[in-house]
Amino acid sequence: MSTITTTDGVSIFYKDWGSGQPIVFSHGWPLTADDWDAQMMFFLHHGYRVIAHDRRGHGRSDQPSTGNDMDHWVDDLAALTEHLNLRDAIHIGHSTGGGEVARYVARHQKRVAKAVLVASLTPNMYRSENNASGQLPAWFEAIRAGVLGNRAEFYRFVPENPFYGYNLDGAKPSEAIIANWWRQGMAARCSRSLRDCRLLARRLYRRPQEDHRAGAGDAWRG
Repeated sequence: MSTITTTDGVSIFYKDWGSGQPIVFSHGWPLTADDWDAQMMFFLHHGYRVIAHDRRGHGRSDQPSTGNDMDHWVDDLAALTEHLNLRDAIHIGHSTGGGEVARYVARHQKRVAKAVLVASLTPNMYRSENNASGQLPAWFEAIRAGVLGNRAEFYRFVPENPFYGYNLDGAKPSEAIIANWWRQGMAARCSRSLRDCRLLARRLYRRPQEDHRAGAGDAWRG
């Protein structure tokens, strides 16, 4: 199993397959690198080197009681790209991973070719006076209540319903896909960032704008 150890002593698991221009995948909460397996296999067979890691607090990486915040997650990603000496990399982030990618790109543009944000929490996750399209506070409270109330049931409800759209008319749910999502979620730590998820989202909404002013916009348009 491939891992690196960060400067604060946290072990981060990662996958690194193939050769060619690197594509780095950052997963969403509460998942792992495994959520990208289908995309990694696709790009691997099209001549790319594909890398994905389990964010600290998730999956096979360590689950420390501290450092479960965006700045540490970006530092962990930077440690991985430096360890693998990645250059001209394409970074793809989903949900929480989108925020991770946005901040990473702003700080480490010299290593980045392009960035892709997929259903990202950046920049519209939290509804505010300046962001009418974000989520209301009740949405974050519902997530917190679901996880703290019965995490196993909540992690079945999410993939069975909104995550894959299986609750829509005509959808054909896949038990294997639902079970795979549940497996990854149950491996994640119920971290401080979850308990403070509404406040975290407010910070994440503000900070990507600062990151954009730092120059990340150029990489996004690449």
